[in-house]
Parts: sequence; C-alpha cells; structure tokens
Amino acid sequence: MFLLLVFLVAVLPVNTEGGEIIWGTETKPHSRPYMAYIKFYDSKLDPRRCGGFLVEEDIIMTAAHCYGSHMIVTLGAHNIQEQKNTQVIRVYKAKLHSDFNNETLVNDIMLLKLEHKAQLNSAVKTIALPKSNDWVKPGQVCTVAGWGILPNCTSPETLQEVNLEVQNGQKCYARSKNYNNSIQLCVGNPNERKATSKGDSGGPFVCGGVAQGIVSHCLCPYAPPRVFTRISSFIPWIQKTVKLLQQP
Repeated sequence: MFLLLVFLVAVLPVNTEGGEIIWGTETKPHSRPYMAYIKFYDSKLDPRRCGGFLVEEDIIMTAAHCYGSHMIVTLGAHNIQEQKNTQVIRVYKAKLHSDFNNETLVNDIMLLKLEHKAQLNSAVKTIALPKSNDWVKPGQVCTVAGWGILPNCTSPETLQEVNLEVQNGQKCYARSKNYNNSIQLCVGNPNERKATSKGDSGGPFVCGGVAQGIVSHCLCPYAPPRVFTRISSFIPWIQKTVKLLQQP
C-alpha cells in the first residue's frame, strides 16, 4: 500500500526524530526479522518510540537520541498491535556514545543490553554489521524500515519500508555545517521525495543484508536528504561497548 506524499512541516522541529516512511510500502511479514520496536519515556515523562535492530541475541543498536527511561523492546513484530509470537523484553542497560551531542546529533548511536537473550527464530534474527573499511558510497540504493507516523498523522500498524539513495555528503553539508561525512551518511534523493521523518529514528539503513546506517535526523528545509549515522565508522566503539555491556 503506497503512502500519500505529505511532509509534516508545521509540526516537525529541525532536530526531531527522523522517521515516518514517506511513499513507502508495507514489508512482507517478518522479512526484516532484525527489526526492533522501542518504547520509552523522555525527560518530561512523555511516551516516545523509536526503531532499532538486533545485532546480538541481547544487544540492540539504535540512535542515542532515543534514550529514555523504562525502555522496552518488542522483537518479532510485523503488526505492532498484535502480540502473538512477539518477544517483549525490558532494557537492562543503555550505553550512549560518550561524544554524542544532543544539539547537533553528532555521534548519534547507542547500544542497549536486554534483560535476557532473545529467542532466535524465523521472526527474530540478528543483522550483520559492516567492517571499518566498508563505506557506503553516493549512488547506492539501500532500504530503511519502521513503524513511524504516516503522513495522515496516524501510526501504521504494520512495518513499512522504502528504498533510499545515498547522496554526496556536500548536499547535507550545504544545509548544516555540523554534517560530518566521515561519521554520517547523507540519504535520500530530493527529486524522489522519499524519506524518513518522525518515529523511525534508530532504525537500520540496510545495504545488501548489512546494517550500514542508523536513522538520525532531518535538516531544514524538510525535503530529503536526511542524516544517518555511518555505522562502519564506529566499529571499534561498538566492539568495545558490547564487551562492556556483556560484563556481569
């Protein structure tokens, strides 16, 4: 089911979460078994949600700006309103990147340790991460998915996905001098008007079965491209942090 193309300009601040799938399609059920749906409360105790993805049996990767209290992860979902065969697990510990900047959203990456390991099956699987020298380049077309708010301001029940093209970093740098191509990706062809926005933050940008980016934030004006975190630049931090989180 194609979504109507509407940008919620009036209600989205510049550095808001980056996620409704605009002009996307519903995914084939459980075709993205690594997807995680994260619910939490922000500093004002308002309920929030983000996407994320399973990288180890008890480790979720997401955006650092998705941090909050009482974090709960749902795995194995397609229709998020249906709890059948899903695994709902509380977050035991969260580790944000130490250099995360909540103003510029630089280093927007976080790892979550679950209270217990997920049970891997056909609906719940981990996704591979890139190597440090594995860089996504302009022109590549990859996929992002999520349960973010639709253009009609409603929340979709089923997981949506959209294919997006990686852009030359200059297109994002021209809009924000905080953009850093060495640790971020510039994603979304402005001529196609397919994008992410509020609600899908933290979800994976998947290229050839590998999670290469994390949905981070939009720029002003609100038309694409958007800024994603470049995962390959954080592999040493990820490896070190996973070891720390796995310690008793």
